[in-house]
Amino acid sequence: MKDFLESKAGRQLAQVTAVAMVLLIGCIAYDDLLLGLVQSISAGKAHLIIIVLIVAGLASFAYSVLRILDMRSEMMNRRKAFDEADHIATHDHLTKHPNRYAFDRFVLSHPDERLQETGEDIERQTATVFSIDLDGFKKVNDLLGHQGGDVLLKEVSRRVCALAEYECVFRFGGDEFVAVARNLLPEKEELFAQLLIHSVSRPVRIGTLLTQVGASVGYARLPDHGNSLEEVCHRSDVALYEAKSRGHNQYSLFQPEMQEKVSERAKLEGDLRRAIDESKIEPFYQPLINLRTGELCGFEALARWNKDGVFVSPQHFIAVAEETGLITTLFEQLLSKACRDAQLWPGALSLSFNVSPVQMEDRLLASRVLHILQQTGLQSSRLEIEITENALIDDPDLAAATIEQFHAAGIQVALDDFGTGYSSLAQLARFKFDKIKIDKSFVSSFTHNDKNAKIIDAVLGLGRSLNLKTTVEGIEENAQLAYFLGQGCDIGQGYIFGKAMPQSEVIGFVNNRKRALSA
Repeated sequence: MKDFLESKAGRQLAQVTAVAMVLLIGCIAYDDLLLGLVQSISAGKAHLIIIVLIVAGLASFAYSVLRILDMRSEMMNRRKAFDEADHIATHDHLTKHPNRYAFDRFVLSHPDERLQETGEDIERQTATVFSIDLDGFKKVNDLLGHQGGDVLLKEVSRRVCALAEYECVFRFGGDEFVAVARNLLPEKEELFAQLLIHSVSRPVRIGTLLTQVGASVGYARLPDHGNSLEEVCHRSDVALYEAKSRGHNQYSLFQPEMQEKVSERAKLEGDLRRAIDESKIEPFYQPLINLRTGELCGFEALARWNKDGVFVSPQHFIAVAEETGLITTLFEQLLSKACRDAQLWPGALSLSFNVSPVQMEDRLLASRVLHILQQTGLQSSRLEIEITENALIDDPDLAAATIEQFHAAGIQVALDDFGTGYSSLAQLARFKFDKIKIDKSFVSSFTHNDKNAKIIDAVLGLGRSLNLKTTVEGIEENAQLAYFLGQGCDIGQGYIFGKAMPQSEVIGFVNNRKRALSA
């Protein structure tokens, strides 16, 4: 009761009651004046009853009017608050564009995006959904901070809106945008995708710095690729994935076979997650041979996944692990297993282990490796980390710091696949390596390709001049082995010495190698 009296409705009731009492007292005071008005109806004190009813009725009417006005005002305020909350929920706070939730409503309100209901116009009404994803946005965000990244996103949204209608541009989150264009001819769709890439990839000035990102675009059209915008948007996302797989600043129109490819990848991702959870991916070991002495000097650990009796190519599942963020967990599992296995080898044998380019963006990479060494008890001097050239270009400063941390801990560092990446000589000048590995693509063709033979000679000479050991991958023939023996290469690796093998075969291989050398 107290709460009601303190509310606005309670106060209004008290006010109306007070006014009614005043009116009632006034009516009683002027009883004779009012008596004449009611004598024709009743006698005695009946007029007082009528007066009370009239006053009560007026008071009730007044109270009802006040409550109705108050409820109307409250409903309007609630409606305004609901609209504001709905706008916040369906619009991106940074770019002010509609978001994914707004697109869902856009889909519902435009189920087939046809503006006409009858006649041939239905067949002419089409819509094309363009899915846009920025290439290199994370690097800009890391370099300039979130404020710089926000400025870039605002500028990108402005440029997209310059090509598409504002209400048809959506930000789905992060660096992903969606644009819906109406009634574009197929040749115009391709041009529109090219214009999107060209517009987004133009340099952007943020403060005093000039920065740049790329864009990947996938697109699909209604009704050719789906019966609703929701379906078409999904297909454009599939096309976007295909465009990104081709490299930076690429565009792709949806094709039915892309859906099958994505479905296969989704299945592979699910199988990979289960395989990692159940530790079914294991390290196999390929021997490394000292070409000067013929002795076994170590093994390179290679990831192998036996899926239902069939080995899955590492090129497939490692790429999926990188894209899905599973690579760190997989790396730690395999390195821990490999370090424990290496503890069972003769103490002079080294363990060589590859690091993914994605992992070089991890500032805790060196700490993770050192923690595993501490857990397994493997001496850091027996571990060699292999890094590809491509892993060094995204963040050279971080890569240099990580390599320095490895060296400080006594871990050897090798530059893998030398000659296949970017700015090979620049990498050797900037970063400190203990070894360079000549990629097997040069080895497989140098005997009938004079250019490759000259490249190999130059790399070997470069290694000698920089006092770096050289490892040659992919030696499979006696002629290749004889050549590298004559050139003074340090370490050889390939099928001629042995294929990658499980831990159960390593000790037997080591003993057989010793007996062969003794003989």
